[in-house]
Amino acid sequence: MGHQHFNGLKTAALFGVLWAVLLGVWAIFGRGSSTMLLLFVGFGLVSTAYGYWNSDKIAIRAMQARPVSEIEYPAMYRIVRELSTSARQPMPRLYVSPTAAPNAFATGRNPRNAAVCCTEGILQLLDERELRGVLGHELMHVYNRDILTSSVAAAVAGLITSLAQFLMFFGGGGSRDRNANPIAAIGFALLAPVAAMVIQMAISRTREYDADEDGAKLTGDPLALASALRKLEYGVKRAPLPQDQRLVDVSHLMIANPFRGAGMAMLFQTHPPMAQRISRLESMAGRPLA
Repeated sequence: MGHQHFNGLKTAALFGVLWAVLLGVWAIFGRGSSTMLLLFVGFGLVSTAYGYWNSDKIAIRAMQARPVSEIEYPAMYRIVRELSTSARQPMPRLYVSPTAAPNAFATGRNPRNAAVCCTEGILQLLDERELRGVLGHELMHVYNRDILTSSVAAAVAGLITSLAQFLMFFGGGGSRDRNANPIAAIGFALLAPVAAMVIQMAISRTREYDADEDGAKLTGDPLALASALRKLEYGVKRAPLPQDQRLVDVSHLMIANPFRGAGMAMLFQTHPPMAQRISRLESMAGRPLA
């Protein structure tokens, strides 16, 4: 599928910047400490692999979701089965979370190990057409391998933060170089983790745009998803999730940012502004939502 906003290219460029920040931290602080770098990289790889392999279990447990049958939720099953068949992909496992906060997410390391979860709140809020738009979006996260993308981005950002903090406090070959500017080095060490977090959030936002576009193409109904996003924007404001760390850790998977946020907090959100997402979907349909 071609993406009219070049989201795949943006993701690749952001990953390039993220790796450049990592190399910058190492160039300033880490010369001569190859063993320590390898230890950090090794730990990052292990933690990333664990999170990626168990992404479905972690998210489902955090949302206290339960598997549901077709008898309980026939519309949800019918929509997902139709979209999976249209995409020539296997049917994922379906879950429902007993929370009034309207949201949905899909997770799993590949289509054969995927899970789609809706909250009770979103099932009550949306009509069937809008729910179809949301489920199309979520399935495309799985088909586009966005769980792997977000896992790698989180791992590199975490590595930058840990490495900068360790090398700033315990020193590295580069930090002791007599030509180095210690004030500039400390400033870079403080700013690098912030930059890494901002880039990680930007990668997440490009994947949301991608899932919006590809999900709308899968359903053939961009305005249905636009209508759902508009309802979700107000629904989340009325019933946000609590700032529990387990929920914060999986919030990037959800179709709508489940927390309240404003001002500088918007910079670190994993989701693009709803107005921009809706505008792009309306552009795909060739007309604004009535």
